[in-house]
This record gives sequence, structure tokens and C-alpha cells, in this order.
Amino acid sequence: MGFADLLEQVGSTGRFQVVHTLLLCLPVLMMASHNLLQNFVAGVPPHFCSAHTNFSASTRMSAAEKLHITVPIDANGSPEKCRRYESPQWHLLANNGSTDPEVWEQAALRGCDDGWTYDERERSSSIISEWHLVCSLRSLKSMGQTVYMGGVLVGAGVFGALADHFGRRVLLTMCYLLMAVSGTCAAFSPSFSLFCLFRFMCGMALSGVGLNSFSLIVEWIPTRVRTVVGTGTGYFYTMGQLILALVAYFIRDWRWLTFAVSLPFYVAFLYSWWLLESSRWLALKHKPEQAVKNLRAVARYNGRRADGKKIDVEVVQSSMKKEMSGCKSSYTSLDLFRTPTMRKMTVCLSAVWFSTSFGYYGLSMDLQKFGVDIYLIQVIFGAVDFPAKVIINITMSYCGRRLSQCGGIVLAGITILSNLFVPYDKQMLRTCLAVIGKGCLAASFNCCFLWSGELYPTILRQSGLGWVSMMARLGAMAAPLVLLLGEYVTWLPGFVFGLVPLVSGIAALLLPETLNTPLPDTIQDVEDRGTGRVSKTEKKEAIFLQDNADHLLKQTS
Repeated sequence: MGFADLLEQVGSTGRFQVVHTLLLCLPVLMMASHNLLQNFVAGVPPHFCSAHTNFSASTRMSAAEKLHITVPIDANGSPEKCRRYESPQWHLLANNGSTDPEVWEQAALRGCDDGWTYDERERSSSIISEWHLVCSLRSLKSMGQTVYMGGVLVGAGVFGALADHFGRRVLLTMCYLLMAVSGTCAAFSPSFSLFCLFRFMCGMALSGVGLNSFSLIVEWIPTRVRTVVGTGTGYFYTMGQLILALVAYFIRDWRWLTFAVSLPFYVAFLYSWWLLESSRWLALKHKPEQAVKNLRAVARYNGRRADGKKIDVEVVQSSMKKEMSGCKSSYTSLDLFRTPTMRKMTVCLSAVWFSTSFGYYGLSMDLQKFGVDIYLIQVIFGAVDFPAKVIINITMSYCGRRLSQCGGIVLAGITILSNLFVPYDKQMLRTCLAVIGKGCLAASFNCCFLWSGELYPTILRQSGLGWVSMMARLGAMAAPLVLLLGEYVTWLPGFVFGLVPLVSGIAALLLPETLNTPLPDTIQDVEDRGTGRVSKTEKKEAIFLQDNADHLLKQTS
């Protein structure tokens, strides 16, 4: 008897599992809000240089006339964003508003020494207008998101390792509080540098919330419902994208918006004390007394008090004997690269995770370029995830993981590259291609999680998932930096975002298929599968099936 049998005894799909999973999933709704918050708090409003400080034109002069004599017009017929006339060009008024370049091109120009004027009809404020992150400082917009993703990367390593020592629930509670406090501090930061610091902390906390929530969910539910529950958790994240668009529509000030998406984590921190630590983890950490206490609490909540009383320390120790003996062997991340098949598998999965995250955030973090209402495009980008994830789940079940992963990521690359050939004025077609590409990448993420868990052996499954998760964060960090290339070559970011998924699609084809195959338990199982030999796990399962078949034949005869 293993832990799964203990879980069945106290109720594996009872009221406790429903409430426990729901409470863990609710904060996931707001995780998407923090990941994509940059689209709203760092939206670049229309802007131009402010008029001269000693400008004393007639009060009867309209705002358009003031703008006309202080700011030159660019090639597109719009006011220059980063230059103004050195002195007011009064003669332009005599030309009846003429914008003939011959009239003003000889006039001396200079930078925006007196600041900028922003059109804040769309949003009342943003970090762009707050700290003037335009012109020579425009690269700081993307740098802010990169710093946030850097925090997510660091948090994946720090909180993942700490959870193995101190427990999932304790770290999760700490991350809820860290997310709430650092989000509040970011909302009311007096400087951009402090804003980046607190956003870095938000990123760290978000990683801890995601990792520990997932662990607590899967360690309290049986294997037969993990796929359904895992998919449901992903839909919570998708719904969070829609919630962000709704909240941002009604809260137009960037400070109050940041505070609003951080506030729910205070509530999560308060009710997190009700959550139970994983009894599996407690037993493996030689804390059987606490494991028994938690199992009995689950039994009471599920209406199985009598069954819970039958579980004591000896029962837990005997049931977990196999797992406890297995945890004596120590493995490190280096074991992901020691043997040929493991090394090939890790490199290919790293490419798939990196490119999926890279393309996903490359599309999701630059919604203004589509020329569509940003709230509408956020809703569309979030809604497309629902059918995309349904389709990928169907294809994974019938066509396999390899073709599903490769098809999803290659199709995303093709749609992104296709947008390079669509004229900028055809915004509807450009938006449709981007929506398809984003849906394919969201589906690819779903496949990544399941396939990676099936490829890595039991003894290294968490280390493997941790490694590829870090590769995904590197992709997310690289995405805003690549967007900066658009300042020099407008088509280059789209080319890079489309090319990288195409190349990683080839890497996906090099990975073995896992549809309807048993999970590998050891590194040797993985190596045997890579060389075409039957692994010990598969051999045992084949013998078991054969024995059952013989038994059924005897009964029939």
C-alpha cells in the first residue's frame, strides 16, 4: 500500500479536494494580471515636446496653434515626439497653418528641454508619463518588464528549493504576502528604480505561488483526475487575462490598477492558513505525526472520520516505505546532462520551452502595435486560449504529444512570420494572424507541461520541470529586449519571434512519443527508451498484462 491508497482511504475526490483546489486556483486568476500588467501600466500615450517655459502667447491662441508654432511635423504628418523648435515660429501663423517643410525645415531644433505633453484621454496616467520614459529613455519600458521576468526566474530557483526544505504551504503563504506587499509598494513607488525593484519581488513571489500551488494541488488528488484538474488550473490563468482587461477598463490610473491586482493576495494570505501541508512531503521529511494529523483532517472534512482514525504513524511509515527508501538517493541537475538520451532530451525540451515562452510574451506584451483598442485585443487574446487548449488536448489524445507540440509551435511561427507580409493598414488581418499565433503558443504551453512530466523519470521529474521552467523564464526575459530592435529595424522583432518557434519545432520532432506509454522511473528507463530497448518499467507492465490475459483465458475456458 502506497500514499495513493492512504488518500483513497480518507477520500481522494471529496469535498476537501474540491475546496482545497478551488482556494489554490483563485489566486491564479490574478497571476495573469501581474504577468501582463505592463500592457496597461506602461502603455505609451501620444506625446510631444512641451512649449517653452517663457512662452507667453496670446490667451486667445488655440492649443493647436500653440502646438503648430512650437513643434515640427514629422513625415507622417504628426507632431514630432522628441524635438521642438528652439524658439516659437510665429511666422507659421501667417502661413494660415501651412506645414510646408520649406517653411520650417531651416528652423533650429532641439530636444524636449521643458518636458513632454501627453494625451491622457485613453488612460489618466502610466509609468511612461509618470517618469517620462520616452525618446532617449524609451528602452526603459522594455527593461522594466525584463526585470520583472528576472524576478520570476530567480523565484523559480529560490522558492522551489526552499519548498523542499520548509514545505509547500509555508512558502506559499510567504509568497502570497510578498506578492501583496511588493505589489502595493510598486503601486506607490516614488521612482522608476524602486518600481523595478518591487516588480522584481513581485516576479519572485509569482513564481513561488505558481510552483507551490501546483504541488499542493497534485499531491492531494489521485492520478486519475490530474489531467482534468491540471487543465482546469490552466483555464483559471486564461480567465485572469479577461479579468485584467475588465479591471484595467474601469481603473485608468496605473497606480490604482497595480494596487487593485495586488489586493486579492492579502485575502489569499489570510485563508492560506487553512490549507493543509502535503502529507506525502511530511512523511518523506520524517514527520509522520503531522502527516497523520493532516490525513485525519481530510477524512473528517470528507465525512470519513472512522476511516481516518484507522491511520496512525505505523500505517503511514509502512505505506510510504518504498518512497522513503527511494529518497535516500541524491540527484542533482547535473544528472539531466550526464547520459546521452537525458542530455538530448533536456536540450530539446529547453529549446521548446524557451521558444514557446519567447513567442508568447513577444505577442502578448506589445498589444499597442495592432492598432486596435487595447482592452478589446486583451479580451480577444485571452479568449482564444479556451478553444486552443481544448484542441490541443484532443490532438494529444489521438495524434500524440510529439505531433501536437511540433504542429502547435510551427503553426505559431508561420502565422507570426506571415504578419511581416501584411500591410500595416490591414489591421484586421494582422490581428487575426496574431490571435491565431498566440492561441497556438498557449496550446503549446499546455502540451509542454504534460509532455515534460512524461519524458523525465520519476527520480528527476521535479528537477527536469524546474530546469525547463527556467528556460521558459529566460525566453520571457528576452522577449521585451527583442522588441527594442524594432526601434532600428521595424520588421526584425516579428522575424525573430517567428523564426525561433520554427527552429524549436524541429527540436520537438527529436523527442520520443509518450502517448499510451508508462512513465519512466529511472534514468536507465529513459536510456533504454532512447536506444529502442524495452525498459524495466515497460517490461514489468508487459508481464503484468500477460499474466492477466492468461488468467482471463483460463477463466473463459
